[in-house]
Amino acid sequence: MRSAWFRRTRRTTATALVSVLALTALAACGTSSSGNNDEGSGGGSSDPSAPLDPKTKLTLTIDCMPPAAKKPELKEWNEDVKAFSKVYPNIKIEGRSTPGQCLEPPRFTAMLKAKSQPDVFYTYFTDLQQVLDNAGAEDISAYVTAKTVPALADIQPDVMNSLKHDGKLYGLPTSNYTMGLLINRKLFQQAGLDPDNPPTTWEGVRSAAKAIAGLGNGIAGYGEYSAGNTGGWHYTATMYGLGGDIVDASGKKAAFNNDLGKQVVSNLHAMRWDDESMGKTQLLKWGDLQKQIASDKLGMFLAAPDDIAYMVQQLGATFENFGMGPIPGGKATLFGGNNYMIKKGISPDKIKAAVAWLTYKNLTVGKGQFDWARTKADGLPVGVPQPNFWLNASKTQDDAARAAGATMPVENFKAFMDKPVKGKAEPPKAQEIYKVLDNVMSGVLTNKNADVNKLLSTAESQVNQILANQ
Repeated sequence: MRSAWFRRTRRTTATALVSVLALTALAACGTSSSGNNDEGSGGGSSDPSAPLDPKTKLTLTIDCMPPAAKKPELKEWNEDVKAFSKVYPNIKIEGRSTPGQCLEPPRFTAMLKAKSQPDVFYTYFTDLQQVLDNAGAEDISAYVTAKTVPALADIQPDVMNSLKHDGKLYGLPTSNYTMGLLINRKLFQQAGLDPDNPPTTWEGVRSAAKAIAGLGNGIAGYGEYSAGNTGGWHYTATMYGLGGDIVDASGKKAAFNNDLGKQVVSNLHAMRWDDESMGKTQLLKWGDLQKQIASDKLGMFLAAPDDIAYMVQQLGATFENFGMGPIPGGKATLFGGNNYMIKKGISPDKIKAAVAWLTYKNLTVGKGQFDWARTKADGLPVGVPQPNFWLNASKTQDDAARAAGATMPVENFKAFMDKPVKGKAEPPKAQEIYKVLDNVMSGVLTNKNADVNKLLSTAESQVNQILANQ
C-alpha cells in the first residue's frame, strides 16, 4: 500500500547539479558522442556501472509528473528538470501525468500487460512480483553503484531489499513508511488524556477510545477500515504489532488463524459492540477515517505519518491537531513505500539516464524531494517524519534540514520517533490477501453476532488457495 494509501532545487545552475552528480559527470568527461538515435547516443563506457556520459542524447519518459492542479509540486518538478538539463543538455525528460491517484491498480495492471509503461514507471514496494510476472522491469543491479548513486550506502537496507528478487535489484526508492497510532490531540485533551503519550497497548487503546467516545456528539474513539482491501491491510499491521504474522516463513501457508489472530478480531468486536467506541458507520476505506479525524469526529486510527500532510493539504486540518505514537504492541510494524522501476528492454544509455535522474530527484540529501528549504518556501509541509530512509551522515544532514525548515510542531511526533519499531514487509500476494481479510474485518464490525472462528477459518482457506497459486 502507499504511504498510507495515496502519496522537491531551487537553484538551477550547473554548479548546483554538478555538486550532486560530480562523479557521474567527471567520470564521463573524456568520452565522445555521435549519432541521433533516441535510444541513446553517446559513445560512453560500455560498463553499466560507469556514470552516464553528459553528451548522451535521448528522450526519457517518466511516470507520475505532478498534475497542473498541484502547482507547487509541478513547479518543483520543472525546476528539477531544468537543473538536470544543465548537466545533461541532450536528455529530454518527458513527464507523464495521470489524473487522480498516480498508481491505480487496474490501470497499472493493464499497463504492464500491454507493455505500455513509460521508461521510468512508479510502483509500490508490493508490486515487484507482479512486475516480474509480466517481465516489466530491468535488472538494474549493475547500474546502481556508489559511482552512480553516491548516497547508496546510506539508504536503509530493508528499503533496498524490498526492491530485490533473487539478489537482483529492480528499482530505486522514492519514499518509505512505517505505521503507528495517529491521534487527534484536541479530543485527547477534552477526554482528559495525555496527547504526548498515546497508548502503546491495545488495552490502552480500548480504554482511551471509551473515554473519547464518551464525549458524545457522534465522536468515535477508534476507527478501522473494512473495505477496499484496507481492512486486510490494517489487520496485517495490527498482527505485526503484536508479534504475529499473516503468512508463515515458507510463504505458502496462512498464519493468522490462531490465538493471536482471534485476539485481534475479538478486541475489535468488543470495542465496536460492547464499548460502542468505534461509531456506527462501518465498511470504511482509505480517506474515510482521515475525514473523520480531521473534522474532530475520531480520536485514533492506525496510519502512516504522511496522512497528516494529506489532511492538512486536502482537508483543511491543522498540523497542531495531530500526534503519533508507535503501533500498539510494538513488536513490529508494517513497512512499505514507493519506488520507480525501469522498463525492461530499453537501452543501456536510457537505464543510465534513468538512474541519474532518480538519483538527483529522489536520492540526494538537500536536493530534489529532500530540498526542505524549497519545500517550505513553496508552502508544502516540512517536518513529517517520513519518508526517511537515510542512515549515517545522510540521516544527520537530512534530519537537521528537516527540523530547521519544519512548518509543524515536530514535538507532536516525539512518541513515534523516540520509540522506532522495526519495519516488516507486507505479505506475498498482499492485495489478494487483504481483499480476503476485508471480510474478517467487515464481518466483525457490521455483525454483532459474528462468528470469529468461522470468519478466520474461511479466510485461512482462501488465503491458502491464493498462496498455492503463486
